[in-house]
Amino acid sequence: MKTNAIVLEQYNRNIIRALLGLKEAETELPEPGPDEVLIKVHAAPCNPSDIAFMQGGYNIVKALPAVPGFEGSGTIVETGKNIPAGLAGKKVSFFIQDDRPGSWAGYVVAHRGSIILLDDRMDLDQAACFSVNPLTAFAMMEEARKTGTKGIIQNASGGQVAHFIRKIATGYGMEVIDVVRKEENAAALRNGGAKHVFTETDPEIKEKLKLLARETDALIAFDAVAGEQSGILFNALPENGRLIIYGGLSNKPVSGLNALDIIFKNKTVTGFNLPQWKSGLTEKEFEEIINRLQAKFIDGTLKTAIQGETGFKNIAKGLRNYITNMSAGKILIKPGL
Repeated sequence: MKTNAIVLEQYNRNIIRALLGLKEAETELPEPGPDEVLIKVHAAPCNPSDIAFMQGGYNIVKALPAVPGFEGSGTIVETGKNIPAGLAGKKVSFFIQDDRPGSWAGYVVAHRGSIILLDDRMDLDQAACFSVNPLTAFAMMEEARKTGTKGIIQNASGGQVAHFIRKIATGYGMEVIDVVRKEENAAALRNGGAKHVFTETDPEIKEKLKLLARETDALIAFDAVAGEQSGILFNALPENGRLIIYGGLSNKPVSGLNALDIIFKNKTVTGFNLPQWKSGLTEKEFEEIINRLQAKFIDGTLKTAIQGETGFKNIAKGLRNYITNMSAGKILIKPGL
């Protein structure tokens, strides 16, 4: 039996060329193993990790041709022999980050530990973007809370993870200091109620961040960009500060860290990896977190911005429009369009 999928035929550091190399192709309908489920895909987003994957710059490298996509939503249509009865027909969000075909397909196979059973009230478009960004923001904010910090510094602040961090931090009474690339992004954040917003091009950004970090007692900085931005955020932190790197949007190595701050001010740099965080939780702990987050999506407290959707036939055009304005929200890839 066959299904359709988006296939990447070669990795390319030039993202436009990588996009142009995407093709709709007929593939074999996957069969679930004993601990797996077969999901009819409703929608799958494109995330920065997907872009890095297509460029060959991510930590996941698949044999080519490969089906991209790390997360999505859909309905279980078939289950393996070790899966509890009654899951067929259930709506799920799923996360796949191994060498199997990804979520940009009509059907996908996922391990039982990689699916999230959804409340019937959960919107499937929102569920397509549920397994990565909301959980990343939640998990990193839990790390921040453990330090007793009263403030957060973050870059790539027009993105979805940053949006969720602002929401969660505000709920905890923490100040948030945002850094964006362009003034238009800064204006949009200010219009949305963000209090402290700076652009990367501000000639005085280093001094301003350092001063405000001390005023707000911001001991944590979240870095989605890397490159010289890592140094700017790290050096702005006060004593005992911690830089948490969770992305590399600049495609550049971390640079500019003040060595004396590491030696004499007890400042540290760590990374955040979602699957590793999840592996440290019990099944009950993870279920409780998922229920809390789903409730916030259902009541509208949290919401992923979605700027549009595309089908398989226009995948290159749709994704190209997305990467030129990622701050406008996610684009959903839908098999049925």
